[in-house]
Amino acid sequence: MDNLMTRQLDIILREGEVDFARDFELEVIPKYLDEKGRNWLADIYDDLGGIGKLPMLEKLKIDFKINRNLFLYDEEIHFNRYRLITFKSDLYSELNFPFLETQKRLCRSYEKECMKVGLQQRIWNGPPVAKHCFGDASEPGDFSGNGASGWKLTAYNDVQFDIQTRIHGYKLFRITPYETLMTGGSLKRLDQLLINPKEEQRKMILNWFIRKYQS
Repeated sequence: MDNLMTRQLDIILREGEVDFARDFELEVIPKYLDEKGRNWLADIYDDLGGIGKLPMLEKLKIDFKINRNLFLYDEEIHFNRYRLITFKSDLYSELNFPFLETQKRLCRSYEKECMKVGLQQRIWNGPPVAKHCFGDASEPGDFSGNGASGWKLTAYNDVQFDIQTRIHGYKLFRITPYETLMTGGSLKRLDQLLINPKEEQRKMILNWFIRKYQS
């Protein structure tokens, strides 16, 4: 998603002369998803309260691509109870995703941060397809009924990104605002650093980013 954070990362990667693609679109090849994969998605869709035919993305828009490595910047709205539900699937116990434990912890710890931005009608309710897939949303902030259809759709689509990038032969890295880097003798959150990074901080962020896919 294009925002201040991904725009800053774009500048930093260009300054570091990294060979990358911005806003890469991965065309989904349906036949790559076998019966086991479809069953995983169907179970997750059901766990989230999905109704009707299983929705499938035809394209995945990725923030950055470096060789066979894909990078997504997950904003605050990705960390909540619905995304945590998806992680209970056998998909995540059978396939090894290096970001799994971190993402689970963030979902438990930062739902309040998600609510700060996620109570807006366009996010809580989601696009029209969210109502089609998950029914009418409750009033913003009310989880006692149907909850947030938009949040559910985001969580379900995150799962599609996880499995589809894997079966198409890519390694997916999920970058979060909550990652911390040491600078000036203290730990700073990535989102805070990316607001207006000094030259020294840009170099540090570049090295941190490169280490992710080279390790």
